[in-house]
Amino acid sequence: MTEQLKEADLDIIQRIIPHRYPFLLIDKVRDIEVSQSAVGVKNITFNEPHFQGHFPGAPIMPGVMIIEAMAQTSAVLVGITLDLIDKDLLVYFMSVDACKFRRKVVPGDVLELHVTVKRAGTKIWKFNGVAKVGDEVAATAEFAAMIHLLEE
Repeated sequence: MTEQLKEADLDIIQRIIPHRYPFLLIDKVRDIEVSQSAVGVKNITFNEPHFQGHFPGAPIMPGVMIIEAMAQTSAVLVGITLDLIDKDLLVYFMSVDACKFRRKVVPGDVLELHVTVKRAGTKIWKFNGVAKVGDEVAATAEFAAMIHLLEE
């Protein structure tokens, strides 16, 4: 079933990764190419909890949240690639490298999280990520994660 999926809505995302409000940072994943790439989408809204303190009067999405959104997009890609819907998947960050922030992400933006698989394994995966608002790059990073099923 999952090999046919090219897009994951909020229901499918929540059946793959355990994140929930306020830490679920993607609204959908589209353009899924199994084992290769995907694009996460996050609609940035003023009512998100981190904007209360980052920063009052000048809300900016924290860079670490952008990187986390990339990782969540990657976890959905892995979940679909390995047919892990409804399987109690956890994904642990192992490293974040070559991270750069280029543009502020603010309420009203639509953040696109382009992730590409650098190396796929059974448990450890490496990715390249590019976060964009329109045609502008907001952030880039290379990162690795470990896949863990709770039933193992």
